[in-house]
Amino acid sequence: MNEERKARINRLKWHCRRALLELDLVFDRFWERHEGDLDAQGEAALESLLELQDHELWALVSGREVTDDPQQAAMIERLREVSPLANFE
Repeated sequence: MNEERKARINRLKWHCRRALLELDLVFDRFWERHEGDLDAQGEAALESLLELQDHELWALVSGREVTDDPQQAAMIERLREVSPLANFE
């Protein structure tokens, strides 16, 4: 991993630190499984999701809300795959 990419990933990881424990757990697992395979499109989608407030982001991850953005929707699916807490039914 080159230095520029490493810096971007570290910045994203920092922004993934949330006040909501449920989101912290999801992001911890996400980074454990997907740090090496996150592409530029995934980085952009994650960055746009991280601009949301915690309660808005959790509503998307837990399935209570949906997004119209296809890139965000794809990233939300990746987050749901690792979520120990979200109820998707």
